Amino acid sequence: MSFDFTALLPEGTPAPANRWSGFPEFNFVGGHIDNATVPVDDLRAAMDRALAREGADIATYSLRSGPQGYRPLRDFVAEKLNRYAGIETTGDDILLTSGSLQAMDLVNTLLLEPGDTVIVEETNYGGTFSKLRAMGVKMVPVALDADGMRMDALETALNDLAAQGIRPKYIFTIATVHNPTGTILPLDRRHRMLELAKAHSVPIFEDECYSDIVWANERPPALRALDDSGMVIHIGTFSKTVGPALRVGYINADWPVLGRLVALKKDAGSPALEQMMLAEYGIDRFDAHVRHCNAVLEGKLDALIDAVNEHFGTTVQFAKPPGGIFLWMKLPEGVTTPRLAAVAGAQGVAVNPGPDWSLEGDADRWIRICFANPPIETIRAGVAKLATICQAEFGVPEISGNVRR
Repeated sequence: MSFDFTALLPEGTPAPANRWSGFPEFNFVGGHIDNATVPVDDLRAAMDRALAREGADIATYSLRSGPQGYRPLRDFVAEKLNRYAGIETTGDDILLTSGSLQAMDLVNTLLLEPGDTVIVEETNYGGTFSKLRAMGVKMVPVALDADGMRMDALETALNDLAAQGIRPKYIFTIATVHNPTGTILPLDRRHRMLELAKAHSVPIFEDECYSDIVWANERPPALRALDDSGMVIHIGTFSKTVGPALRVGYINADWPVLGRLVALKKDAGSPALEQMMLAEYGIDRFDAHVRHCNAVLEGKLDALIDAVNEHFGTTVQFAKPPGGIFLWMKLPEGVTTPRLAAVAGAQGVAVNPGPDWSLEGDADRWIRICFANPPIETIRAGVAKLATICQAEFGVPEISGNVRR
């Protein structure tokens, strides 16, 4: 018999997780990427070169580069941000983290306490919502449209809060390749967001996890690139380009903020080997790798859309995203996606139900489908099975397969 720790647990401790039993047959959840795009041979060679040159520095914390992380990788991140996002920065203003989730936790720990208010896009990364709820923070949702966060809605939210004497701690936005909608905020809205933020003295927390995954291989400048006041904190990751399991992310901010984040990062440094490998690999090969990934992922998205059109027809609504790894899809009235996800999951088709990713009123009609990891044939078969399950459970689509209704 195991010792019972239950009486010793603090209030609010989560229920125990289920033991992991492997991926379902049709896995459309999570932020996994395409196995075939991982540059294994190039990463092995990069690791070998880096270890041969600097491997003995593993004897020291942070590879003699200090608490912000491996200096060559910080320099590469700064150079990448300049070319990809228009951010003029240096490795001195980069903090390497264990994925962007640690970056998010550090920023939240620095700025937030229970009872605070933040502004968020009403549909957003589910982890954003869960982290803020766990901290006892009030979220004020702002509506989106086909171009991302609506600036009229943001202005109304800021004015309403100001009338109540409330200054939010930040505006959280995934402006470039939004999760889950895939939208890219246009340049004029980016300028307007900065104007509103400055007028109300509210900083912007910019999450750019998916910003390199753009079919056109072009994107607007990051909000931090357009900011001249130091009020934007920018985070990103290599999880969606090289591999989620590497757990390498970063924060870019002015030193008065970044220095405090460095002081909060008490883990003795994020894993060193991954940082060495990425720096060695990225200098010569990252750009070509990203272009290859984008071509592969857009092909998978097109296959997913073809399958949805074939098996769901006009019963669903979606827009092809300009990048990313998700399709955000609305099902017809009468379908509740938490129920659909539960029934489908029991039959080996895993999808994310809308309420996990949205504070919107009809969120239970939406699902998020991650198309990056499954092979194309698996995508097609999984969508066909999902349509069959939806028809059996809710009566839609009226005819599944070949007939679009």
